[in-house]
Amino acid sequence: MDNITPIEIFYDNKIFTNQDKFNRYLLIKYLRLEFISKKATPKQATEATKKLMEKNAPNLFGKGGLAYTFAESHLEFFCLYFLQNTFIPKSDNVARNLAQVHLDIWNELQKMFIEDKYDKEEFILPRGCSKSTIINKALSCYLHCYKKSIYTIVIGNKEADAVQFIADTRKMLENPFIVGAFGVLVDRKFGTLNKQEIVLGNKTKIQAFSWGSSVRGTTYGNIDGIYRPTTIICDDVLSEDDILTDQAKEKVLNKFYKEISESGDAEVIRNNKKIKSGTKFLVIGTPLCSDDFINSIKTDVTFKVFHRKVVNFDVDDYFENNTFWQHYKKLLFNDKLDKEDKDILLKEYYTKFKLEMEFTTIWEKYQCDELARKYFSKRTAFMQELMCDCQNVGAKWFTTIKAISTSEMNEHSFIKTMLICDPASSTTEKSDYSSIIVGSIATNEFAYIRKGIIIKLPFLKLCDKIVAMIKEYPDVTHVSIEKNLYVGTDVIKIQELMAKDTELSHRRITFINNMQHRNKDEKISTIIEDVNNGTIIFNEEDKEFTEQIKTFAGQKYTQHDDAIDNVSQFMIDVKEIVVNRHIKLLDRRLLGL
Repeated sequence: MDNITPIEIFYDNKIFTNQDKFNRYLLIKYLRLEFISKKATPKQATEATKKLMEKNAPNLFGKGGLAYTFAESHLEFFCLYFLQNTFIPKSDNVARNLAQVHLDIWNELQKMFIEDKYDKEEFILPRGCSKSTIINKALSCYLHCYKKSIYTIVIGNKEADAVQFIADTRKMLENPFIVGAFGVLVDRKFGTLNKQEIVLGNKTKIQAFSWGSSVRGTTYGNIDGIYRPTTIICDDVLSEDDILTDQAKEKVLNKFYKEISESGDAEVIRNNKKIKSGTKFLVIGTPLCSDDFINSIKTDVTFKVFHRKVVNFDVDDYFENNTFWQHYKKLLFNDKLDKEDKDILLKEYYTKFKLEMEFTTIWEKYQCDELARKYFSKRTAFMQELMCDCQNVGAKWFTTIKAISTSEMNEHSFIKTMLICDPASSTTEKSDYSSIIVGSIATNEFAYIRKGIIIKLPFLKLCDKIVAMIKEYPDVTHVSIEKNLYVGTDVIKIQELMAKDTELSHRRITFINNMQHRNKDEKISTIIEDVNNGTIIFNEEDKEFTEQIKTFAGQKYTQHDDAIDNVSQFMIDVKEIVVNRHIKLLDRRLLGL
């Protein structure tokens, strides 16, 4: 390792400026821990380690050396030594200190791949936990350096994920620590080398697939034989489209159990002795809904489950009962403040009371104030993506409705305004209501339901009502009407009525008329936090409209969902409206410059 330039290395609260000293420190540390794990006293472990280092002094880190031999049975040491440019903070990289969760993951993989205790495991981990690097890439390097896996396939969501996995894994395999001990493993002369597969010099193969491609019947052949996948990793394979309907969810499960699971190979037993392990399966991800693929695998008794959250406490109870965070929340949702001023105030407040507001997270990457913002702004996403909890996502639904007067609402400057209507299927007493909204997005980025009504009207009167509301709000530029009921005839009628009206004939209105198939509860759940936190603000005059929203407890337990369903559709459609924003110039003197 003499050719490696010495740099500052940060590990165990120490700073190493010599690469060889760090390498020796790391090897000695793990050798001592190994002896202690075998019941040696600390003194005995130190003496045994010293003797082992002296005995292997001519070849500590080279081909077949002590580090090479020891790492084969110790995955954590392999990752920290051979992949140290990825996992150890140095002055020439941006690596973070590893957290206990990462070491726990490697310990799980040690049991599975080295000790061969089980063949299937699911890792449910928060977004941003570096799960792909810690598991997929590091594990693939280990398995193929030691030929523990002849053919590994990794399945990601998109082709870009597959390409990135191969690029990153190749870079890790080409680092000087691996080359120094295992030789050159990545070279075109050994076989295929492209953006989605690598054939290594030791006659093993790593291949990446996107979820949309088929792995049915995939094999790898070399001079020694033909191999089915020996390790299969599914990494964050889900997208939002995979949870929109029950059929979409079923399709994912069918693909896994009928195609991917069948691509592996069974273990070989002779004379009651295992002579070949079966294919190892890893499923890695973050759940998107309560009955998605990740949560379904969690209930599969053949899988061991490793589940961690971003914090290990009841976040609802903590944030609701912490006075400092509640004040922070009030600042966050103060619609009288410009975004720039709000950000400054929030940062100043958190800095001032940081000791009272800090809490323990799973990794130093997760900053308390950033997590709190996500929780207050988008609790649903926070619970799903960071707490990996989809069971309690919609537990609170709409507990708070922020409503203001029409005059107070009109004090704001609106940059997008649209009318949106969800027609009712009939006008009988027991039928749903037609829901009509005039909504706007203001310069402060809050949404204002300037008018919200639920009403039972026949076809012609409903069209008349929509035309009257377009006339009442001259800044309406878009009209969105659900297509499921009248299949566009209502839009044609409204356009005819507008053409005959002298005030409206010159108005340029864009009409949106789409069929709606998305699950209502899934759609409505996306705006729970926006309503509860007051970033969607209602008109206090529209009591019947807002009272219906307050009663919503999911489709299964609520008679009418017309108002809130229309609000959720407004939040979807209004995002598609593109406006040209003026650039705001700040007086530098206000900043003291």
